[in-house]
Amino acid sequence: MLLKNLLMKKLLLYIFFIVFVFPVVVKAQFETFKDSVVQLYGVVMSADSLKAIPSVSIIVKGQNRGTISNDAGVFSIVVLKGDEVEFTSIGYKPKTVLIPRELKENQFSIIQLMVNDTVYLPATIIKKRISREQFERDFMNTKIPDDELAIARSNNSYATRRYLMGTVPADGKEASSQYLRGRVGKMYYSGQLAPQNIFNPMAWAEFIKAWKRGDFRKKK
Repeated sequence: MLLKNLLMKKLLLYIFFIVFVFPVVVKAQFETFKDSVVQLYGVVMSADSLKAIPSVSIIVKGQNRGTISNDAGVFSIVVLKGDEVEFTSIGYKPKTVLIPRELKENQFSIIQLMVNDTVYLPATIIKKRISREQFERDFMNTKIPDDELAIARSNNSYATRRYLMGTVPADGKEASSQYLRGRVGKMYYSGQLAPQNIFNPMAWAEFIKAWKRGDFRKKK
């Protein structure tokens, strides 16, 4: 019985809060939000000639809301007190307007002046039209760069690979392998005279082939 009375009291308390207190809180929050809403309107004009600027983007910063000015430069948008409104247009410097927080009314009108934004383009040199003889001469003397296939063939040619083998230093694995092969060769002919390739006809044949290929020519 006591538990039932306690539950009834809590239920009555919740009903009292929902019926009497909650509407007051909601109404106060609504009044606060209603007081912060401002109807921003005005006209956008150029600062030098005071001409209306159409199609100016008016965006509320930090929110996905905005509008554009009409053909007469007139605009209207709903904002909140403290919002930052940015005006942008091609050929003009962007402008930002801060809506005052201490604004007493719910309307705010402005005349926004936009300053021209000077854009310096690179210089363009105009030359006279060349003759047919000049075009043919320049066309024939133009060096066409190699494509990727030609570059790959050049990099994988036998002469290029021989040159890289002689100039590119060996890494740790190659250096250690070369050292071990040298040590094995010395140990193999330990106590006897190692053969000399100057008397090897196969070595002479390889030398003559390399000479004919131009492997010993000086690289440019």
